[in-house]
Amino acid sequence: MKRPKLQRAVGVRRFSEEGSALLAVFWGVIVLTMAVAGWFFWLQQRVQEHGQDSRSLEALAMAHSGIAVALNPKVDRYSSLLEAEIAPGMGYRVTVESEGARLNLALLLNDHAGQAIFKQWLEFVIGVEQIDRERLVDCLMDYIDPDNIPRPNGQEDSRDYHPANRMIQSLDELKGIPGMGPLLAYPGWQDMLTLDSTKVFDLMEAPEELLRVLPGLNEAQIQRLIQVRAGPDGIWHTEDDPKFQGTDRLLKQLGITNEKRRAALEALVGVNEPTLRIRAEGYSGKVIRQVQVVVRKGTGTPQIRSWIE
Repeated sequence: MKRPKLQRAVGVRRFSEEGSALLAVFWGVIVLTMAVAGWFFWLQQRVQEHGQDSRSLEALAMAHSGIAVALNPKVDRYSSLLEAEIAPGMGYRVTVESEGARLNLALLLNDHAGQAIFKQWLEFVIGVEQIDRERLVDCLMDYIDPDNIPRPNGQEDSRDYHPANRMIQSLDELKGIPGMGPLLAYPGWQDMLTLDSTKVFDLMEAPEELLRVLPGLNEAQIQRLIQVRAGPDGIWHTEDDPKFQGTDRLLKQLGITNEKRRAALEALVGVNEPTLRIRAEGYSGKVIRQVQVVVRKGTGTPQIRSWIE
C-alpha cells in the first residue's frame, strides 16, 4: 500500500530535478544570448568608431586638398576652385583673408610712432584705460628689449618672471607677459593682431577702426577710402574692387598730396599684402576637419608662416 506513494514521491522528485535542469538550461541560454548580444554591440561600436576614424581622415585629406588649391599663386579669394565636392558627401570649403586686415604688433613695437598707434588702438578699439595702457606697452617693451632695466610701468627679470629679450615670435607669448590682462580679456583679440604681414596694415583690407588709429587720415579721407575700395558695386571684397599697384596713387586719390606726409604713411601701410590667412574646412559625411595656414604668396614657392590643424 505504501509503494504507490513511494513511486509518486520519486516521480515528483524526478520531475522537480528535470524542471530545475530545464530552468538552468533556460537561464544558461539567456546568459549566453546576453553575452553574444553584448559582444555584437561591442563589435558594432568598434566598427562605427573605425568608421568615424576613416571619416575623420577623409575630412582632413579634403581640408589639405583645399589648402593645396588655395596655395596656387594663380588662385585668389574669388576663385570658384575654393569650394568643391569631390564625391557625394565629401569635399572642402576654403576662405582666404588678407593678413593686412590685422594690426602687425611686431612692426608697431619697433619705434615710438608705432607704439603710439598701438596705444591708440588699445584705447579706442579695445577700451584699455590709460594707466593699463602704459603698463601693457612698457611690459611688452621690457619683454623684447635686450637690457634688464625696467621701464616706469614695466617689468624685467625676476625670480618668477624671465622676459625673452627678443621680438615676440608668437601671439601666444603675450599670455605669459605681465600687464597683458586688459588685452587678453577682450574677446577675439588674437584675430585682430598679426606678426606676419609686411606692413602695419593694408589700406585696402583694414577694418574701419584700424583706419582711425592711423595718423594723417581725417574722417573725410577715411570715408573716401571706404568708398573707393568698395568699387563700382559699392560692396567691399567683391571682384570689382579696384587694384592699386602701390599706395602712392591711392593716397593721392584721397587728397594726400604733401610728399612728406605721404612718405610717412607709406612707411606704415601698404596695399596688395602678400601674406594671407587660409582656412580650409574638409568634410566627409557629418565629420568636419579644419586647417588654418598663414602663407606669404608671390610668383614663386609660397612661404608657410604657420600651420594649425
